[in-house]
Amino acid sequence: METRIADLRYKEVISVEDGSRFGYVGDMEIDVDSGQVRALVVPGRRRLFGLLGRDEDRYIPWSAVRRFGEDIILVEERSVRRRPRRG
Repeated sequence: METRIADLRYKEVISVEDGSRFGYVGDMEIDVDSGQVRALVVPGRRRLFGLLGRDEDRYIPWSAVRRFGEDIILVEERSVRRRPRRG
């Protein structure tokens, strides 16, 4: 299966362990020197329609990605970490 980086934005990230949904890919972290993807970034959910800000972003290391499907990306939940939103 071939996919483009832009197409990842339309794929939902789901945990393999319990089926919980993290959201849709918003960004990627790439190692510029090697050109390899380091992590997928799922933006935090909005609180009260965005008026109260957002939750922390979820960073899914590339090693935690288990399978790509037509509409979803399956990941191992124990590897997912949260980071505060930047700037």
